[in-house]
Amino acid sequence: MQHEIESEPEPAFGRFLRFWRSVHKLSQEALADRLDSSPRHISRLENGSSRPSESMVLDISRALELGMRDSNHLLISAGFASIEEEIDFHSPNLKWLRKSMTMTLKALDPFPAALLDRSANILMVNRGWVGVFRDNIGQSALEKVTNHYDFLFNQEGAGSLVSNREDTLSVILMSLKQRALFSDDKVDQDLLDRLETHPSVPQDWQQRAARLEPMASFRVQMSINGGLKRFFSVITTVGALGPTAYASEPKLSMHTLYPEDDHLDLNPFIDENLSHPLLFY
Repeated sequence: MQHEIESEPEPAFGRFLRFWRSVHKLSQEALADRLDSSPRHISRLENGSSRPSESMVLDISRALELGMRDSNHLLISAGFASIEEEIDFHSPNLKWLRKSMTMTLKALDPFPAALLDRSANILMVNRGWVGVFRDNIGQSALEKVTNHYDFLFNQEGAGSLVSNREDTLSVILMSLKQRALFSDDKVDQDLLDRLETHPSVPQDWQQRAARLEPMASFRVQMSINGGLKRFFSVITTVGALGPTAYASEPKLSMHTLYPEDDHLDLNPFIDENLSHPLLFY
């Protein structure tokens, strides 16, 4: 009895290339002509018998006049890192984004929330964040906080509040390490280098993190009304739709604390007198 031979799955790059040729109504011959290549090579790229180089993917992107989003999708489909052009969150043309992020932070009150950029610099906070952390570390110390990871790694900041601290810091570092390996970007590497040498980091952080699966949240415990309360720190990405969501610029993430105790009322921590350099409402 003969067994059917399962066909190899079509490569993602081939599907993308065929799709964009159809959008622009280009034959393999016409695209090959634009690239100074051969129709046979285009065919092999589409069926997976040849793998494109990064420069070839970029040449194809230019030949098809793809924008940044679609060029990055094409790069990712071929196994390459996306190209990231840093965008200034404070630029005039992103006023709409700042407004929407302010509305989001306000809607999250009384749960503490902070908006971060790609290097975990804090761009905005809500009243819940100021009120709850002010109660734990004091107003003057809180006003000096500008980076979320420095805040977490520092014992004088939120470091003393993180549950299972050494494992949590190890998992954070591993996620940053893998992002730096993937992007090969100096910004990512500089952030990793700074945090890796922090005295709170265990020497075996790589081995610890290798044994742990990353999660979308970790636990924080804080003194609330004289008692120790536990919170989930949940991270959500603010970005574009599709495969480049994690790479879209500006790279933003919202970090929010939700109490494990459904009956814990954080509203008393919010009042009109709260102030912080990054509180904008």
